[in-house]
Amino acid sequence: MDDDSAEIELLEQNLNKTHQISQRMTTILTNFDTRLVKLEKSILPLYNSTQKLKQRAHNIDRALLKIDEVASSQDGIAIEEGLVLRGPQLGQLEAYIDILERLNAAIAFKSSDADSRDMARLIETGAKKLTQLYTKLVAEGSSGSPPVSGLAFMLTEFPPSLMSSLTPLVAFLRTLPLPSTHPSHPAASAILNTLKDAQRGYADMRGSWSRKALEMHSRRVVDRAETLDGVAAGKEFSIWIDNLLKVTEAEYTLLAELAPLSSNTLIASTYDTLLTPLLTLFTDTLSSLTSLIKRSLHKYTFHALSAFSALTMSQGRWESVLARRGREGNELRDGLNAIRGVCLRSFPEFLADLKLAATGKGGDLSVSLADITISTVQYLNRIPDVQDAVGSALSALGDGNWKMGDGKQVGKTSKSSSVEVNEKVLIQHFVYDVMNTLIGSLTTLSRTQRRPPFGSVFLINNVSHLVSHLVLRPTNPNTPSLLSKPTTDFLTSSWRTAKAGYFDASFSPLMQTLADDARDKTSGSGWKAAAKEKFTRFYDLLEEVGERHRIAKVLDEDPEERSAVGEEVVKLVVPSLQRFTQKQKEKEFSKSELLALVIYNELTLHQILKSVSHPVFLRESASFDNASRRYQAVS
Repeated sequence: MDDDSAEIELLEQNLNKTHQISQRMTTILTNFDTRLVKLEKSILPLYNSTQKLKQRAHNIDRALLKIDEVASSQDGIAIEEGLVLRGPQLGQLEAYIDILERLNAAIAFKSSDADSRDMARLIETGAKKLTQLYTKLVAEGSSGSPPVSGLAFMLTEFPPSLMSSLTPLVAFLRTLPLPSTHPSHPAASAILNTLKDAQRGYADMRGSWSRKALEMHSRRVVDRAETLDGVAAGKEFSIWIDNLLKVTEAEYTLLAELAPLSSNTLIASTYDTLLTPLLTLFTDTLSSLTSLIKRSLHKYTFHALSAFSALTMSQGRWESVLARRGREGNELRDGLNAIRGVCLRSFPEFLADLKLAATGKGGDLSVSLADITISTVQYLNRIPDVQDAVGSALSALGDGNWKMGDGKQVGKTSKSSSVEVNEKVLIQHFVYDVMNTLIGSLTTLSRTQRRPPFGSVFLINNVSHLVSHLVLRPTNPNTPSLLSKPTTDFLTSSWRTAKAGYFDASFSPLMQTLADDARDKTSGSGWKAAAKEKFTRFYDLLEEVGERHRIAKVLDEDPEERSAVGEEVVKLVVPSLQRFTQKQKEKEFSKSELLALVIYNELTLHQILKSVSHPVFLRESASFDNASRRYQAVS
């Protein structure tokens, strides 16, 4: 027992010692861990700094390697100088560009001023050789005559084969050292001047090429303007302006791609130089058209209006083009102002021409349409085709001012109305004044006829032509919209007046012949002689009317209206003749005399129908001949 107790006691002692040792070891390890953490915190910044130093050391090694490469390349500078002086060869543009890039890099790392000057001289020479190649390629794409596709204009793009060669060349030229990007580079100023000269040459070549592409069509527009209708000539001019703007827009896009100096200021300056030949061509073309119009404004009025319309429609696009050239000046606006002045003159002068026509002398047998009638109808039927230009010009002139002081001014249009309504109202006012002046002149001309019946036929023919071609059957379906109600009422009233004048001048003498007089109340043979005298006088006048109508055609161009007037003539004359004949039947005539009177009545009716070319006579001409023979047999 004692031995067991002793062993147990010994084991307990050993266990206590072991525990104490474990406690000391745990404490030591804890202290060691704390020290390791402190050590790690102390070493980490040093480690990071060491990594940066390693990266810098690597970069230094690479830079030294590059310097060694550049320095070693100087051994063959004499060879490279020969290649630079020879210039870029066909298919070797990339190799030539590599040489200039190496020279630029050498200047950046060389410390010797003498070596830098020599390499700068080579770089400047290389830049000149490249710009010469650039100019040569641009000249190839801008030489010769532009292709022509018949009479139509064809916009030609820059040759794609040349474009593929120019694209990498321009890309390198834009990387060359300039004072703005490499202020310390010895060749920067010289390279800038070289590129400016090349870009100026580009503008001159492309401007001349573009002018040649449009010049032939410009001459065609001017030459054809003398023979074409004014509206058609104006459309051709409008198409030409559109083609001009297409060319300017295409050239700006090409310039932005091929300009060696791509700054906005230099692009604008180059574009202005490029546009100069085109703007000169535009000014010359417009001046030629304006001179043609001024030479005979009454003949070329619609050339002016159509040109004014074309310029107005192109104004927005034109201003957007000019905004890119970076300076003041607007050739289209100047031309628009000049042509507007011509248009403003045309309206008063047109009315003045209508008034002046009234001073002309009418011939005895002239009953055909007057020139002023035909020209006025054509004038008014063309207005809808250039209505915007007419409305704008009349608005600038002022309502009523086209009368040049005759009468009172109608007054300005209402500010509360829209511009479109105002312009349409102004056109309607102008058309009314045109109709009023024209019919006044036609009336004056009809009175200059020495024989009034011919004057009445002249007036009715001309007024009928106006009504027919402006109201009933206008050549332009939009013309009636320009006739206000006062205008149509005035035309209708003028037609009625002209028709009444025609009836009065042509058929009143017939009616007066059949009128009762003092001899009708006598008895015996006196009234028979008076009746026969009236018959004879009536027939003579009727023959005269028929002969006059064979010479002076009434409403010859309007069969429908001529038939209607014939109906009115029959209703006017025949009842009077029938009343006169009936009175004579009630008196003491022999059987042969009554038969002659009946046949004569029938003959006279046919003669009246014949005198006005009435369709009934044309259908019954055989019965007229039969009645004539019967009358001669019993007379």
